Amino acid sequence: MNSIERDRTTVSSTTSGQFGLGPLIGAASTAICVALSTGIALAAGAAEGTEAAELRAPDGVLRICASTKGAPYTMKDGSGFENRVAVVIADAMGRKPELVWTDKPSIFLVRDFLDKGACDVVMGLDDGDPRVLTSKPYYRTGYVFITRTDRGLEIDNWSDEDLRKVKTIGYQFHSPAEVMLKQTGLYEDNLIYQYSLVNFTDRRNQFTQVSGERLVSEVANGTADAAVAFAPDVARYVKNSSTPLTMKVIDQNGLTASGELIPQQFDQSIAVRQGDTDLREEIDAALLKVRPQIEAILEEEGIPLLQPNT
Repeated sequence: MNSIERDRTTVSSTTSGQFGLGPLIGAASTAICVALSTGIALAAGAAEGTEAAELRAPDGVLRICASTKGAPYTMKDGSGFENRVAVVIADAMGRKPELVWTDKPSIFLVRDFLDKGACDVVMGLDDGDPRVLTSKPYYRTGYVFITRTDRGLEIDNWSDEDLRKVKTIGYQFHSPAEVMLKQTGLYEDNLIYQYSLVNFTDRRNQFTQVSGERLVSEVANGTADAAVAFAPDVARYVKNSSTPLTMKVIDQNGLTASGELIPQQFDQSIAVRQGDTDLREEIDAALLKVRPQIEAILEEEGIPLLQPNT
């Protein structure tokens, strides 16, 4: 998710600026479990205001926060890559995976679902997110530049000469990319284009973001010269594009004019509630068992995996 609760678009010293895939879900009024063809159980959430202690997962079940608006991380048909990773981990724990779904963006998952006890884990948060306890990282990746292969551009950091050849560039709001674009002189020139991607929606008091799929399509059809995004948000769409695209991981941290370091690469972990050390230890043990299966899922998704991947 989702990548997620990283609102993968919120920049801070401890988060990627996902923004933690991290947005999680608003509390729902009832819990509804529906069997997926993949064997994953779906749940619609628990009543708001119920004590978290009363909502702890029963023995043998792993309740996983998930957003219906979390593609490509989470998807109701079970094809989201974090859905698949969660199932592998639950199986290794000897638990039944149960997805707790919300129709709100995944940025609300921690606050409105995990913290209220409606579910027990959030996949794909930045390691060390201070709102939660995080597992050992299960992969590391970073932000990427996406260009059409036929353009012959080679951009893998914010000081590349080829970046000067780019006039129109799409990005994700509140991300490290937005911070760095302000350092390059490309930010102001791209404002009208960028806001056109969200139909000039007023962003006050609401979550507004440009999807990874939209960013990739803008580059593929030539409307944008390039796009920059967190790799898991776009890898699937780059891989499946009928127009050949080049995706380059940003290989070094950004630096602002004031000397502030802007990280571009992040370890991704699984989040549990503060104090839930037993569940975190159980997850850490499972990760050791199934690391090859998890990496196979991520590689199939097209996500570039970076070292260390511990």
